[in-house]
Amino acid sequence: MDYRPRRTLLYLPASNARAIEKARDLPADVVMLDLEDAVAPDMKPAARDAAVAAVVTGFGAREAGIRVNGFGTPWVEADFAAVAASNAAFVVVPKVDGPEEAARAVALAGGKPVFAMVETPRAVQRVDAIADVPGVAALVAGFADLTKDLRAKPGPDRLPLIYAASRIVLAARASGKLAFDGVFTGIGDEAGLALETRQAVEWGFDGKTCIHPGQLDTVNRLFAPSSEEVAHAKGLIDAHRLAMAEGKAVATFKGKMVEVLHVLEAERTLKIAELVGEMGGLAAKVVEAAVE
Repeated sequence: MDYRPRRTLLYLPASNARAIEKARDLPADVVMLDLEDAVAPDMKPAARDAAVAAVVTGFGAREAGIRVNGFGTPWVEADFAAVAASNAAFVVVPKVDGPEEAARAVALAGGKPVFAMVETPRAVQRVDAIADVPGVAALVAGFADLTKDLRAKPGPDRLPLIYAASRIVLAARASGKLAFDGVFTGIGDEAGLALETRQAVEWGFDGKTCIHPGQLDTVNRLFAPSSEEVAHAKGLIDAHRLAMAEGKAVATFKGKMVEVLHVLEAERTLKIAELVGEMGGLAAKVVEAAVE
């Protein structure tokens, strides 16, 4: 099973060379170079070349993907051709409305995993079929566009988006794929970001897309197992092992019955905590080397 932490997925305008260079020292788990929304039409070809060059250099241990322009735009074919031949780890495809578009994206991606963006009402209604397409590795919520199409007015609780979020997570889990929450647009609103990130964790997302470096620490922290969760996981596993060694039919921990499914989830928590710690140490070394 792939336990690699993907808590933070940072969008970077591929046309912004300074942002790309800064990102090499940022604590993002994943970098996504954007050719779509963040790039003006007359800069699309240059941004494409810059994205391809950026993934050649790489971002250390971080995964780096490229978001292409959507189907129906004049840049999509050249985008896919460039990404398919590049060092990108995956391709992000906006506004995937159904399995037909998902399959087309997979065919054009040259074997690279496809992160399909779910950001329209039609996509939400067909998200199970999108997730089932072989080659689709993740579903990425695009709640800004979805909110506009729904004519919804979500507050901090994001109540009008809960149905869509649940559909995305359910589809991802049913197909064994990853699921990522949409961006938080309130730059500088630390409390709002923390609230929305806690929601994403509670809803079952694997991580959250980000649009600003200042969001990374909060999202990384809230998506990582806490020290209390790690201690609980260790205690639960020990209690189960002891009960099995003593020949007991049922294990209990802190007054609750422990089943194999609880042990598996506890082991998953510990593995993620271990990898998060390794990535944190690696990031610190990268920053230290950059300072020197």
